[in-house]
Amino acid sequence: MPATPTAPHVGINALLLSAAASYRSAGVSGYIRRLLAYLPEVAPDLRFTAFVPDGDLRLSTPLPLHRVRGWNVEQPTRRILWEQWALPQHTRRLGLDLLHGPVSITPVLAGCPTVVTIHDLTFLAYPEAFPAAKRLYLRSQVGRSARAARRVIASSHATAQDVVRRLRVPPERVTVVHLGVDPEFTPAPADQVEAFRRRRGLPDRFVLHVGTLEPRKNLVRLVEAFARLRQRCPDLADVRLVLAGGKGWGYGPVFAAVERLGLSRDVLFPGYVPDEELAWWYRAATVFAYPSLMEGFGLPVLEALACGGVVVTSALSSMPEVAGDAALLVDPTDVDALADALLQSLVNDELRAALRSRALVQAQRFPWRRAIAQTAAVYRQVLGLPPAEGEDA
Repeated sequence: MPATPTAPHVGINALLLSAAASYRSAGVSGYIRRLLAYLPEVAPDLRFTAFVPDGDLRLSTPLPLHRVRGWNVEQPTRRILWEQWALPQHTRRLGLDLLHGPVSITPVLAGCPTVVTIHDLTFLAYPEAFPAAKRLYLRSQVGRSARAARRVIASSHATAQDVVRRLRVPPERVTVVHLGVDPEFTPAPADQVEAFRRRRGLPDRFVLHVGTLEPRKNLVRLVEAFARLRQRCPDLADVRLVLAGGKGWGYGPVFAAVERLGLSRDVLFPGYVPDEELAWWYRAATVFAYPSLMEGFGLPVLEALACGGVVVTSALSSMPEVAGDAALLVDPTDVDALADALLQSLVNDELRAALRSRALVQAQRFPWRRAIAQTAAVYRQVLGLPPAEGEDA
């Protein structure tokens, strides 16, 4: 049953939606897309308006959309101006009861109570990754938005701790809502996986990493661990390392490490993997390695687990929350430990079977529908509404 005209009205700042075939269509854009897809189902007692860029976003949602025309909000400066100047005017004109900023920032003069989602504080941990102007904007606005919000949603307990410690937000105003995994991330029959592997020219056995090439992904150490693995076990000479993802920043040392270690034929860089193919890459991999130094959630780990993958990941940040006991957790700064984990994940058949079995159980703990239902529960708390049926008070 749709919400009544007098139901509380919630606005969603969805300006970071993207349909581009690049990293822009993943990450926070994917999160916003799931918000718009599931909110009508999990919160029929609320009204919504989503503020979206103009153009074909390939959206499937019954939510009312306010398209921003004539501003080219894909350009960051113009988007910021619209968010800070025009969005509050629409907030007041529409009589919004609540505004959700799904990506770290809300307007200074929002015109109504706000909720903000913070996925990570990378701009504080790795400030060199951001141009000076963007770094200054994030430093000035993310903390302010978090402290001004009635409730902060953090995508992991690790991020929640960072929000409390670094941004000085009282812990009682921070709610952890883990992200989810899409239903297309499932195992597939072996013959279909093999057909995909042949179609893409992928090796019979390979270690896969998916993610933007940048320093916090810890790829230089992964390349070094792969080299040590090959040295220790000549029987693994046919195994390749596949580093899939677009070039971010500071990726030069990764390519330099490959050349220095004589691995130019053994480390493959296929570039950005389209969303519609991503599950097949996880399925085709012998091992998925994700030794990141910092993640707000670590969605690729969850996606690989949902595909029944054998996963080696970091024991730092949010990764243990996502992986549970379904992956090998290692100190990502210890190259020898990383090499040992890769070796075990490749040659220990009993371990591989156990990890695959636990992977599917772990992935089932993170459905997108529940994540968005928990987000709607935060809206109700801020609005002073009773919990929905079956929702914890």
